[in-house]
Amino acid sequence: MNTCYIVCALDCELDFKLDSSDLVIGADRGYLTLVKNKIKPDVVIGDFDSYTGEVKCENIIKYPVKKDFTDSALAIEFALSKGYKKITIYGAIGGMLDHTLANIALLANYTEKGIDISFVDGDNITFALHNEKVIFDKDTKGRISVFSNTDISLGVTEKGLLYEVDNITLKNIVPLGVSNEFIGRESEISVNDGTLIICTSKENYEKYLTRE
Repeated sequence: MNTCYIVCALDCELDFKLDSSDLVIGADRGYLTLVKNKIKPDVVIGDFDSYTGEVKCENIIKYPVKKDFTDSALAIEFALSKGYKKITIYGAIGGMLDHTLANIALLANYTEKGIDISFVDGDNITFALHNEKVIFDKDTKGRISVFSNTDISLGVTEKGLLYEVDNITLKNIVPLGVSNEFIGRESEISVNDGTLIICTSKENYEKYLTRE
């Protein structure tokens, strides 16, 4: 699947490998991160309040500082307008807590709309599940945390992990699913009705995960 890579304001190392059909967007100061990583953006989007230097890009879309949407949201909408349904975002988790919370909200929102979207933070990744199931291969290692984004998530199941639950209800005010562990068995996480926010390593997500 063709991928859109969005790079936001936080400094980070970019390790993605581009195909000719992929799209690269610099969101405001994310342009500077792309330059540091010697990656040429296809488009740069933002109000440019966090980066005021020169932008060398043929496609620059500038918005006023006073606007209803964040630079991340504008970049996602641009990607969708170009037909991209798989979006990976760097430099958006961590730093200012309000911006992290805003991006978690975007993650849940677009996952519920059927978009394959994830946020990379160093060696970690955050993604969401909405009324679906994922399976991890037995070679998966490390930790995984599961939180309800909706007020309640019904029919949550976690199998093959150190701590297992079967068809329970998770609430967004009770962090029951934090710091579970893979134990060398095929494992699965599913939710019947609701949206889960899931945190694990990027390697686990990219190499060992299958969606159903």
